[in-house]
Amino acid sequence: MKILALDSATEACSVALNLDGEIVEHFELLPRRHSRELLGMVDKLLKKQAVSLSDLDALAFGCGPGAFTGLRIAAAMVQGLAFAIDKPVVAVSTLRALAQEGFRVHQSNAVLAAIDARMGEVYWGAFKEENGLMQPVIEESVITPEKVVLPDGKENWLGIGTGWQFREQLAAKVVKCFPEAYPRAADIAILAAADFNEGLSVPAEQARPVYLRDKVALKKSER
Repeated sequence: MKILALDSATEACSVALNLDGEIVEHFELLPRRHSRELLGMVDKLLKKQAVSLSDLDALAFGCGPGAFTGLRIAAAMVQGLAFAIDKPVVAVSTLRALAQEGFRVHQSNAVLAAIDARMGEVYWGAFKEENGLMQPVIEESVITPEKVVLPDGKENWLGIGTGWQFREQLAAKVVKCFPEAYPRAADIAILAAADFNEGLSVPAEQARPVYLRDKVALKKSER
């Protein structure tokens, strides 16, 4: 199975190939440069691995939550590429991808993922490992740090994602946290392969971002 994954939901921008379980990734921090760089990153990765778009079984993208513009860029690009080769798309939560990174890199099977949502809020999710894949145990939300919701139980939670820069405000205790971590296409590619096998792909025209929040900025009266 060959899956191309891309993500531009945060300041980071990344593309990855899942080649029958082997993951190859290109990751960079590119604030406000996603639209200029992402397609070139895809092209370079495919050429380096001698893979053509027509070789792919599916495409995947970080569908959110995250920055509105970044999500739209990823969704539009994956739709265009998928249309061109008539292949399905797998949408993967960026919070779930962060949790998968927590499992893959830090060997934690209980992860609290948080992305800075601006306006004094975080995108928030909790995940536990099942057969090597992180699965949600609460509904993802956008929330103020002091009101975050924790699942029942006494797991040794690991915190990951830029939302953990507000560790002192977050109403959650963790054994370790990694606020410098961003969602990565490598983890999207891992999760997408499993979801694809479960029949969770959609036609290109149905690939949509997940925003969680329906406004971009605070009004003057709210600042």
